[in-house]
Amino acid sequence: MDGTKQQRRRGNTRQRIQDVALELFAEQGYEKTSLREIAERLEVTKAALYYHFKTKEEIIVSLFEDLTKPIEDLIEWGRQQPHTLETKQEIVRRYSQVLTDASPLFRFMQENQATVRDLSIGEMFKNRMLGLRDIVIDPDADLVDQVRCISALFTMHAGMFVLKDLEGDPEEKRKAILEVATDLITQAHKGA
Repeated sequence: MDGTKQQRRRGNTRQRIQDVALELFAEQGYEKTSLREIAERLEVTKAALYYHFKTKEEIIVSLFEDLTKPIEDLIEWGRQQPHTLETKQEIVRRYSQVLTDASPLFRFMQENQATVRDLSIGEMFKNRMLGLRDIVIDPDADLVDQVRCISALFTMHAGMFVLKDLEGDPEEKRKAILEVATDLITQAHKGA
């Protein structure tokens, strides 16, 4: 087997481990899930699992890094853009998509807040949120408009969790959340 195929296969195994671990963490909680259970669900030996990850924390940190890489990319992109209303609206639109793509991870973070605080991902997520805050808030905005910008981000987070239990099409709910967040950003920008 050539190096590329082997690398791709290894990458797929790593992703399968992450997916199964996240499923188990969601079903029974992070603390109550063992590496042995993850290996059993995957139908691999514990040694095969160890080849990729030595601890549950390594799995969740790798998941966090993979699924939130688009947030880092968005922050980098946003830092290079002018502080226009269009840029801020695009940041909010892209962030909405990032949250949708990584929703299982964010659900895990919401449901396991104590664990997240104890793991390194809590601090990493806080730093990413500060980076996002810095690209949506105008440096000279008044306090009310700064709160509106931060509220736009929190609206998106809260919407993921609160609206998941409401009847309706998930995409329609995402669009409604995005509309409210965009309204907040637009209102804040008009005040600047």
